[in-house]
Amino acid sequence: MDTSSTLPLAVVGLGYVGLPLAVEFGRHRPVLGFDINAHRIAELQGGHDSTLETTAEQLVAARQLRYSSDAAELAACRIFIVTVPTPVDDAMQPDLTPLIKASATIGRVLKPGDLVIYESTVYPGATEEVCVPELERASGLRYIHRGNEGEVPPEQGFYCGYSPERINPGDKVNTLTKIKKITSGSTAATAQAVDTLYASIITAGTYPASSIKVAEAAKVIENTQRDLNIAFVNELSVLFARLGIDTVEVLEAAGSKWNFLPFRPGLVGGHCIGVDPYYLTHKAQAVGYNPQVILAGRRINDNMARYVARNTIKLMLQQGMDAPRCKVGILGITFKENCPDIRNSKVVDMVREFQGWGMQVVVSDLVADAEEVRHEYGIELQAIDAAYPVDVLVVAVGHSAYRAMTPAQLRPLCRGDKPILADVKSLYDRHDAAAQGFAVFRL
Repeated sequence: MDTSSTLPLAVVGLGYVGLPLAVEFGRHRPVLGFDINAHRIAELQGGHDSTLETTAEQLVAARQLRYSSDAAELAACRIFIVTVPTPVDDAMQPDLTPLIKASATIGRVLKPGDLVIYESTVYPGATEEVCVPELERASGLRYIHRGNEGEVPPEQGFYCGYSPERINPGDKVNTLTKIKKITSGSTAATAQAVDTLYASIITAGTYPASSIKVAEAAKVIENTQRDLNIAFVNELSVLFARLGIDTVEVLEAAGSKWNFLPFRPGLVGGHCIGVDPYYLTHKAQAVGYNPQVILAGRRINDNMARYVARNTIKLMLQQGMDAPRCKVGILGITFKENCPDIRNSKVVDMVREFQGWGMQVVVSDLVADAEEVRHEYGIELQAIDAAYPVDVLVVAVGHSAYRAMTPAQLRPLCRGDKPILADVKSLYDRHDAAAQGFAVFRL
C-alpha cells in the first residue's frame, strides 16, 4: 500500500487533535485540513488557532497544508485521518454521531484502494462495528481486512487503520511528535503502511499493535487508568477531611517513597479522562459484564465539584456568613490549566451549586473564550478585582497566572474580616493564606 509523501492526505476534524496532526504532516506532504465549522476554517486561514495548540509560526511552516469546509474537496485525497470528538450524551452513553457523520462524508468520496485511519477515542470494536459499515454503505465498496483479504479484489475495496490520539491539551513539552504513537491496520500490509506513515513525523517512534481492536483498547484504558488514580486520591481527600488531616501533606509524605504515584485530588472534566471510561463501561455492559471499579471511580470524580461547593458553603456557615447573600468569585472555568477548552468543565457544576443557594457567582478566566462560555453555559465571564471584591474566592483552575499569585495578592479581591479561600488545586501555602486572614478549604 502506497503512503508516499506525494499521496494527498486529509485530516477530518481540526480541533485539539486534528490541527497539530495536519500541521505536522503539512510540513512534509500535501494535506487538506477539513472541518465542517466554516468559522474555524476562516480562523486558521487567517493564521490563528483559538485552541492554542499551534502557534502562528507553526501554521506558516506547514506550507503544504490548506483548509476547507467543502466536503467535495476531499475527493482528491487518498488517505483520510479522522480526528472528530467522541463525547457522551446526558445519560453518559457514547455519542458516536460525529464519528458516523464523518465516516459518511468520507464514504461518499472513497475510492478503491483508499485508506481511512481513525484517531478518535472509542470502545474496542467501534471502528469495525460502527465506522466501517458507514463507509461501505456510503461508498459501495467493501472493507478489506485479514478475514477477507484474498476474496475482495483491491479495485473493489478500501482499507482501515486505527492510531489513537495522545494529545495532552495545553502541554507544550509532550507535544505530538514527542509522544510514541500506537498504530494498527486492517491487514498486515495496511498495518505496515499506517506505521510507516506516522513514523515519518513522530520522532518518539511508533508501537505497532496486533489489531485495530487492541489499539482501541489500549487508548481507552490509558485515560481510564488515570481517572481511577485521581478518583482514589479524591476519595482519600474526603476521608482525610473527616479525620482532620491535610491531604497534600499526606501525599507529600507518602511521595518520599520512590514508587508512590504522584496523583493529586481535583476536578476531572474535559473530553478525555472524564468521558472515555464511559466508552469502556458501555462496551463491557454490552458483552454482559458489569464493571464495578471503573464506574465507582466515575461516580467519585463526577461528584467532586459539588463536594467542593458544599464544603465551602459549610465553612461559610461555620464562619457565620449569611450564605444566600454572599458573593462568590471563581477563578478559572476551563477543564484544565493553561488550556482554553471548556468542554465538560466541572467548574460549571460548582457554579450551579452555589447559585442553588441563592448566591451571586462571578466567574473569571484569563484563558477561556468569553463567547464560547456564554454560548455553552450561559455564564458571563467577568473580572474579579479589588474594585468589586467577593466574600468567597474559589481558585478552581491552576492557570500559570493564578499559580504565580500569592495569598497576599489574593486578599484584596475579597472583602470582610474573614473571607474564605477554596484552593481546589492546592496552589498556595495554607499557612500563608491563614496569615492573610483567609479561612481555607482545599482538597
